[in-house]
Amino acid sequence: MTITLREVALRAGVSRSAVSRAFTPGASVSSKTRAKVEQAAAALGYRPSVLAQALTTGRTKLIGLVSTNFHNPVFLEVFDRFTRGLQDRALRPLLVNLSGDMTLDAAVQMLRQYSVDGVILASSTLPPEFPKAFRDAGLPVVHSFGRWSPAPQVHLVGIDNRRCGMMAAETLLARGYRRIGFLGGPRDATSTEDRLAGFRDALGGQPGVTLATRFAADYSFDAGRAEMIRVLAGGRPAGAWFCGDDILSIGAISALKEAGLSVPGDVGVIGMNDMDMARWPGIDLTTIRQPIADIIDASIDRIAACLDDPGAAPVARLFDCQIVERRTLRPLP
Repeated sequence: MTITLREVALRAGVSRSAVSRAFTPGASVSSKTRAKVEQAAAALGYRPSVLAQALTTGRTKLIGLVSTNFHNPVFLEVFDRFTRGLQDRALRPLLVNLSGDMTLDAAVQMLRQYSVDGVILASSTLPPEFPKAFRDAGLPVVHSFGRWSPAPQVHLVGIDNRRCGMMAAETLLARGYRRIGFLGGPRDATSTEDRLAGFRDALGGQPGVTLATRFAADYSFDAGRAEMIRVLAGGRPAGAWFCGDDILSIGAISALKEAGLSVPGDVGVIGMNDMDMARWPGIDLTTIRQPIADIIDASIDRIAACLDDPGAAPVARLFDCQIVERRTLRPLP
């Protein structure tokens, strides 16, 4: 049997409005009354209605969690951390997948229909007009893993992808590689553009260095493997590759080994992200660690702050990345 607010009020000896205020964050109610209501609710097994609270406060505690990378295993970790972190704040995630037929306009409309309190856009590939569309719909927005800007249009938490590209190039050059390749995700993804730009900057002017560039259809094992197979069909591959994501790297390594090439004996590979699979025995991928947990925690902090101050000026927060040495590059000379 469902316990009603009226029954809690009768048991606690207070009015129904007092019970409602006791379960409404920030509402005016004495500590004595709150304690009586909580004791009565516990004795009766009463749970306040989320819908009723939303009608009272004007807040649903729903946060739209929007992404395009559901096929990438690293986002299993991302979504796990996001959902647990939001729930720890008494916020409820509403997942939206922009990878398929869902258009940007449809996603904005859906989130408005659900009356979400804010939006976290968790993607490193989307252009600036995507977070801007949610902002223009009147929703507080945090773009996690988004493209850095000195004057962001929405709150931004992420990394400097150009700097990561430079780090990868510097790591390959230090190990004596001169025939170098870049295997990115989709050509028009902002993360691909920025990582390649930094990679090129660091390689520019280096004597005897050649650069081959290739782009996978998406950030997935199959796409990385398929693109490396095409590379191999064209002849001898570059001596070392910076793959713009660990899962691309693992797919590329699969193709190289199937072709009878050893890693790192014949071809070196460095990845990006440091997903759990990168450290598995038999993979041992040298990669660039992106501080995913820190980015997610900071994103949740920011969206929670936005709920209290929706008009706050957008800020960008960047985290440093680091090289993780394993076994897919030859050692330093």
